[in-house]
Parts: sequence; C-alpha cells; structure tokens
Amino acid sequence: MTAKMKRRTFITLLSGAVVAGPLAARAQQAAIPVIGYLNLASPESDASSRLTGLRRGLNETGYVEGRNFVIEYRWAGNQADRLPALAADLVQLQVTVIVAAGLAPARAAKAATISIPIVFGVGADPVQLGLVASLNRPGGNLTGVNGFVGELGAKGLALLHELVPSTATNGFLENPNNSIFELTTRDVEEAAAAIGLKVQILKASTDREIDAAFVSLVQARTGALLVGVDIFFNNRIERLIELAARYAIPTMYLYREFVVAGGLISYGTSLIEQYRQVGLYAARILKGDMPADLPVIQATKLELVINLKTAKALGLQIPDRLLALADEVIE
Repeated sequence: MTAKMKRRTFITLLSGAVVAGPLAARAQQAAIPVIGYLNLASPESDASSRLTGLRRGLNETGYVEGRNFVIEYRWAGNQADRLPALAADLVQLQVTVIVAAGLAPARAAKAATISIPIVFGVGADPVQLGLVASLNRPGGNLTGVNGFVGELGAKGLALLHELVPSTATNGFLENPNNSIFELTTRDVEEAAAAIGLKVQILKASTDREIDAAFVSLVQARTGALLVGVDIFFNNRIERLIELAARYAIPTMYLYREFVVAGGLISYGTSLIEQYRQVGLYAARILKGDMPADLPVIQATKLELVINLKTAKALGLQIPDRLLALADEVIE
C-alpha cells in the first residue's frame, strides 16, 4: 500500500465515513447486535472517558464488544454539518440502537430515524432541548442520560472564587455555537453578581479564537477563568491547559479529564459514569426494552478534582476546605 493510500484509509476510518465495515457485515449475517456510535468530535476525545464508560456499562450486563455485539463508530471531526449524513449512514446499516454522544449527534439521529432506538448522553434538560416529551415517559424512540453540566457553571464559579478570592473579575469561556450558550452564560453572570464578582465573557469556536480569548484575559488582567462545557473544548484539552499554564491563569474546568491532563481544578459530572449509564440503557434495549419506557436518567455523581502540582506551579495554596471536599487530589 502506498503512503497516499495509507493516509486516505486512515482519514476515512477516523472520520467514520465508511458505509459498512466488514465487522458490521459479519455481525449482521450472524445476527449479532450492532450499536451505532455517533459523536461530533474525534476518537481521541472519547478514548479515556465516554467509550470507557459505555463499554463498562455494556460489559456489566454481559455484552462484550467483538464477542456478542459490535460497534459502528462515526465521528464528525468537529464538523457539525457532517452529522446528518453520518446518522443516515447508521440508519442505512440498520443498526440495533444508536448511541448519540452529545446534543448535536442526538438531534441528528432523531432527525434520521423514528424507529431505531436512540440512547443519548447530553448536558442539559432533554425536555427543554426538544429530545423527549418528558423525563419519566420519554415517548418516541429516544431516552438517555442528562449530565447536568450546563447547570454547573455557577457552582464552578463559586469554587473558583474560593480558590482565588483576591480576583475581582473571572473569565468565562464558552462556545457561542452551543445551543445552551445563553442559558449557561446567564447562570454564570447571575452567580457572579451574587458573590460580588465581575465576569468577562469570552467566546471561542475555533483554535484561533481560543488563543485570542487568553490574550484578552491577560490584557484585561482578569484573575481566573472558568471553561464552559462543550465538546469542542473537550477536544482541545491539551491546548487549553497549555495556554492556562503559559499565561499563569488559574482555570476551572467541568470535567476530571482536564485535571488529569494537568489542569488545575474541575467540578462536574463524571463522564465515565454518565456513559456507563448510557451503556446500561443500550444493553436493556438490546435485550428488548423500548426507549419510550425507560425514564431519562439524571446523573447524580459529581466530582471535585484538584491537581496540587499545577497549583504549586501557579503559586496557589489550596484552602483546607476545598481539599476536604475534593473527591480526588492529584499530587
């Protein structure tokens, strides 16, 4: 195989553009269930969190990937306009159930089929987002897990202020293309006003805009930063951490994965636990349950994670109360 052909093959697999892999074809011939996995981002953004949790939930119910079920993966490479075609591809394959990782994939899957069951993992109320009729009786062909991350920005801001009480202004980085952007921004602004803080709202949906946001923080002498929840940011963990370190800005994230990679502090839903529950629901559907009869799960496991090495590099002393509250302290 030439280098050009190898590169083409890699890109095709990475983007999820393959119509039907041989594994899926063999699975269908042998009547092995096929799960379609749809995500806006990339394989790298899922490996240590969503897919770990998903497989864990399936394994707990006796399903082992490659043995008694297979997964057809579709990643859009952060190109939202590709999601409808990828969802249609999974429908054409007649997968048994679609796992939609995030709001945009869930909406694309919902638009693509009214018959194939869909299990979603989202970060805000799926009723308000228009995915289901109600939490207890979803109706239709969708159910899933609400991770509440869109509602945790206010709490994250309060914890960040406790960590860096001397700062009068905190930055809030959000993706304006996120459908819950206005909701989360309003919640953070109200929380800031309640504790006497000013908020510098920063918008970024590209790498260049992320870089510009940090420059703006430095120019405004903003003392700390809260990073909002968005799959685009989740796919830029190393970049965000590198910029926070370069400009010595104490930064709060909403997922543990950022702190494990070197970020300062996080408070939010456990992605692994959320997608473990998604896996449990996917397994129930594989065994014959209908999504309309499965109430939407409200995630309850929240975790506070602190990286002491990063705190030391920033010259920060972590308050004893935060250390006592922490679910995990990385040294």
